[in-house]
Amino acid sequence: MDPKTRIDELIKIINQASYEYYVNDNPTLSDQEYDDYYLELRKLEEKYPELVRDDSPTHRVGGESLDKFEKVSHEKPMLSFDDIFNEDEIIEFDERIKKTIDNPTYTLEPKMDGLSGSLIYKNGVLVRAATRGDGVTGEDITINVKTIKTVPLRLKKDIDIEVRGEIYMSKAAFEKNNKEREEKGLQLFANPRNAAAGSVRQLDSKITSQRGLDFLAYNIPNPENYGVETQSESIKFLNDLGFKTNINLNGFAHNPKEIWDYITDLHTKRPDLPFPIDGVVLKVDSLKDEALLGTTSRVPRWGIAYKFPAEEVLTTLLDIKFTVGRTGKITPNACFSPVHVDGSLVSKATLHNEDYCLAKDIRINDVIVIHKAGDVIPEVVEVKLDRRPANTIPFKMIEDCPICGTKLIRKPNQADYYCPNNNCPARGIESLIHFASRDAMNIDGLGDEIIEDFYNEGLIKNIIDFYHLKEHEEEIITKEGFGHKSFNNMIEAVENTKHNSLERLLNGLGISGIGAKTAKLLAKKFNDIDNIMNASLEDLTNIKDIGAILANNIYEFFNNEENIQLIRKLQDLGVNTEYKGEQTLNNDLISNKKFVITGTISFMTRDEIRELLEKYDGISSESVSSKTDVVIVGDSPGSKYDKAVKLGIEIWNEEKLKEVIDSL
Repeated sequence: MDPKTRIDELIKIINQASYEYYVNDNPTLSDQEYDDYYLELRKLEEKYPELVRDDSPTHRVGGESLDKFEKVSHEKPMLSFDDIFNEDEIIEFDERIKKTIDNPTYTLEPKMDGLSGSLIYKNGVLVRAATRGDGVTGEDITINVKTIKTVPLRLKKDIDIEVRGEIYMSKAAFEKNNKEREEKGLQLFANPRNAAAGSVRQLDSKITSQRGLDFLAYNIPNPENYGVETQSESIKFLNDLGFKTNINLNGFAHNPKEIWDYITDLHTKRPDLPFPIDGVVLKVDSLKDEALLGTTSRVPRWGIAYKFPAEEVLTTLLDIKFTVGRTGKITPNACFSPVHVDGSLVSKATLHNEDYCLAKDIRINDVIVIHKAGDVIPEVVEVKLDRRPANTIPFKMIEDCPICGTKLIRKPNQADYYCPNNNCPARGIESLIHFASRDAMNIDGLGDEIIEDFYNEGLIKNIIDFYHLKEHEEEIITKEGFGHKSFNNMIEAVENTKHNSLERLLNGLGISGIGAKTAKLLAKKFNDIDNIMNASLEDLTNIKDIGAILANNIYEFFNNEENIQLIRKLQDLGVNTEYKGEQTLNNDLISNKKFVITGTISFMTRDEIRELLEKYDGISSESVSSKTDVVIVGDSPGSKYDKAVKLGIEIWNEEKLKEVIDSL
């Protein structure tokens, strides 16, 4: 699709969604879908500025004003922040700020999930309340805001002031309202944000008063009038005036690490907070620095909003493509409109196999739900059948290899299809790409496309050929994108892999079922590749977290004569085959046990606890299951603690953790 057509399409989608959300109080897209369409449009407009339309929603901050309320103008525009989704973007924001400001201090505030409101006080008395609207013109909602108990009708000081903040519905109020609506047979509210937006726009203020709305103050548009010099002072000033604020939850940071630590901690506390939040707002604390940085026509340059990963990410399935793995396994993959999942932008997710696709009845053009936990490959977890378009075609598994055309086979008692052709080009290419990948040998400068080109041209046919690329200098430097410098950098990167620790090689060898985590487990356990080659099947099976199938895969790999010869050739080339990491110590309380950490530990970070566990051969996991041995519990532990209690899993509180550490 050409850029102009896509921009026109996105503008139509976003404008219609904004109308349904702000005018009809009837959202047709999830917040995440709207954010992703908006981000895609903004990036296209940045890339093709000549295609920017005057009616683009990126020229506006919020939605349209409602005719059923009187329109009011904001003396200063109510701008919203740009959104970011991962740690890399936090680093970019910090670098951008530091081009103008030396050693900035940032305030960090929970991003309330409600709707922005402006309150005007004259001589300390509330005289007007308005919604943000389009940022310049909002709606007069004074009569309804006066029913919100956390909005002071008179301040503690008789001053003229405008105060901005968030109108929201607490989790308790949301549950209470929905329970009452269910009893009355009314449609339930979709979420607290939509409930708050609809409640504050009621023509009958009695209805608003019954909804239990709240207001949290976070901004003064003209703080200099009150002798305030920082954002943090603004919050204290608002608190002193009688406003509810997040003064006890807000934090400070001076660099990306401190920002990320705050975000991680708040994300842990999020389930137990009494109100809904969907991220963290980062602001330069000094108002002098804020003025120096200024704003664009659309957003402030001095602040940004980090959004937590969406719990349910929706997108449209555009195609299903089949890939051939390094073992010959055929995997159907969902290709969809790009979405942010767990902090990264993705456009492809695994569909696993034929049975998975048929069980979920996945079809092209369906609206699907994407999920990703930690570093796991994104997967499609649900199809929104109620949003399925007409005339979709049921899924059908392919019969022939998409690369070499060989008839596929399905092994007995397995859900997967395989290409039986050992010489299938896709299998060779995928094996080489995996060997060079970041989690394996990490050969910088050898991306997927370069490896594929080298394979097709006969320069690399197997792992050993990586170490003979230096013999092809004349041929390689004539290729597009290559010169003497890039060639030398590539060869240096290849040579550097000879010094890698054993776990990278184990991962790179492509043993079925072995990833970075298991590779490190094996490396630490056996210390040298020859010890693994000499290990019995029983030795491998007895390792915690290595089941019978995986143990058999490892055993068969290292007892295959071709693989043995490959390893000997690598050793002859000078490739290290020993573990170089910290040796594990033994402790009966930790070694060979699986741990889950939940809540906030006051004297250690989670990373520090994980490092300690790893040092003593303990295994850290993110989810509680029947295989979990110990759950370490800090402040505000959440549902993981409840599940551990239910399963009868051993619990370590802070006192027990200190006791264990002191005994090491």
